Amino acid sequence: MFHKKLHHNLIPASLKLKVLVTVTLSFSTLVFAAPTPIYSSVETSKVQETREPEATTGLAVNKAVYGKKFMISAANPYASKAGYSMLKQGGSAVDAAIATELVLTLVEPQSSGIGGGTYMLHWDEKNKQMTTFDGRETAPAKATSRLFLKANGKPLKWIDAVVGGRSVGVPGLLATFKKAHDQYGKLPWATLFEPAIKLAEHGFIVSPRLEKLLGMNFNPGIHQLPEINHYLFPNGKSLKAGEILINRKLANVFRSIAKEGIDVFYKGWLAKKIVAKVQQAAIHPGLLSMQDMATYQVPQRTPVCASYRTYNLCGMPPSSSGGIAVIQILKQLEPFNLSQYKPNSVTAMHLFTQSSRLAFADRNRYLADSDFVSVPMAGLIADDYLAERAKLINPQMDMGKALAGFPQGALAQADDNAIERPSTSHISIIDADGNAISMTSSIENGFGSALMVEGFILNNQLTDFSLDPKRNGKWVANRVAANKRPRSSMAPMMVFNQDDSLKLLVGSPGGSRIIDYVAQTIIAILDWQLDPQQAINLPKVTNRNYITTLERGTKAEDLKAPLEAKGHHVQIRDLNSGIHAIEVTKTGLIGGADPRREGLVLTQ
Repeated sequence: MFHKKLHHNLIPASLKLKVLVTVTLSFSTLVFAAPTPIYSSVETSKVQETREPEATTGLAVNKAVYGKKFMISAANPYASKAGYSMLKQGGSAVDAAIATELVLTLVEPQSSGIGGGTYMLHWDEKNKQMTTFDGRETAPAKATSRLFLKANGKPLKWIDAVVGGRSVGVPGLLATFKKAHDQYGKLPWATLFEPAIKLAEHGFIVSPRLEKLLGMNFNPGIHQLPEINHYLFPNGKSLKAGEILINRKLANVFRSIAKEGIDVFYKGWLAKKIVAKVQQAAIHPGLLSMQDMATYQVPQRTPVCASYRTYNLCGMPPSSSGGIAVIQILKQLEPFNLSQYKPNSVTAMHLFTQSSRLAFADRNRYLADSDFVSVPMAGLIADDYLAERAKLINPQMDMGKALAGFPQGALAQADDNAIERPSTSHISIIDADGNAISMTSSIENGFGSALMVEGFILNNQLTDFSLDPKRNGKWVANRVAANKRPRSSMAPMMVFNQDDSLKLLVGSPGGSRIIDYVAQTIIAILDWQLDPQQAINLPKVTNRNYITTLERGTKAEDLKAPLEAKGHHVQIRDLNSGIHAIEVTKTGLIGGADPRREGLVLTQ
């Protein structure tokens, strides 16, 4: 159920899904043609920012998709097709999400999969209930705050901490799927595995994106560790777009889990292989144990919700920072009435970056796993607190580095400097009964820890903790602790109308820039009245309380001079969002998929 203190007694009414236009898509079109550029010459930066290796790999032209019965928007055509097939069989949104993500494990191995974790928002239309499933990875029981410190007490370099066993947390994806399916599934568990098994057994077409990411060499582990190297570089040569890639080991894994359930993964033969791989890793052996695997739990948490104009915003609570930060950005902008400005105008983007600075300042100090540290959740989204924070925004001048505020319930602690990578994937789904899923999943860095077990890649999510547990003599909230979940920026969101009907599902990959990608998209739909695809297509602008970054090769570059005149330090670079959104209107469903990746919307 919704938590009344946080969301103003939000009890959405039933969805009214009338037809606007029905689009029929043939699956024979699901091939990986070279994307048509949406702007001239969009290339990957030669000097890729080290914090974000899973870069943009091109822009393609996407148009909004209209439907009335059900809809899925996901990151890869194969995955969208798998989810669509479940919906067409009468499956629930949860059924479709599971089938979709299992295929993503195979076709988008750099981003997410069963070796990683997830945050899932679920809307139960019949019972008017919203819940969240926290499938974030957990640290081993033997982990301490010194996990990533060298003998001299200094933290490891981030990239040195990533590769190998030390960075691997207990994967949470499959446990989340089991719990969600037990409550909301309609199709048999084994049915959900059929598309992924078939693709793994018979092969899928390697996409241009996967080829390009392999060529960028941003994860040294894919060259240092033999199993992943042999898979991605057969015969010593990188996979090429158009080749057929078969993964029979993964097909066997899926068959085993489909038949015997998740116990084989958390307690059985697969758990033993995962633990052995981590503990015996050639690089940085880790602490993960069979007990850690067997005792993993998926909490269902109350969503964090707040009003924005006539809408209600709901997102994931901690251990994610995404829900609170997105809410903060929008509510701090409420006094400025962004609807009066044109999309991505200089004034609007200046105000947006200033609100983002304030949100990131609070995020870096206060947000972490609330099961382990005191997080002032109610204080951070309180109307009076955010109204005062909004007064710090100067419409004429960049504020420079923002300082964290002092929300009610806050404790004195140090700011975090954890690096968060963008190798993530988002899925938005509405089923025929009006149930909805907004789910973001990740293995953290591109190709994760580079440890591969039976055809799937293990995460490196523990490097989302602050590698240094103390700064300036104060503890960092997001420090490592036994069984703790590292802070994330994943921000699956749901938006509700004034009459409490569902308005929007949205989320994105992109590391800590996820927060800005999602907030900007919500503003574009709610304030500027763009459809989801138009909103997603907008050139991206971010500021994580450091530099204002404008998306290379887009009209955002035109903002450089006027923003610099307002005192901004501006950088132009490729940005790697992967937003997938569905809007519910009075006449039907409208879906969008990010042209920066390979996503596809399917509907009926």
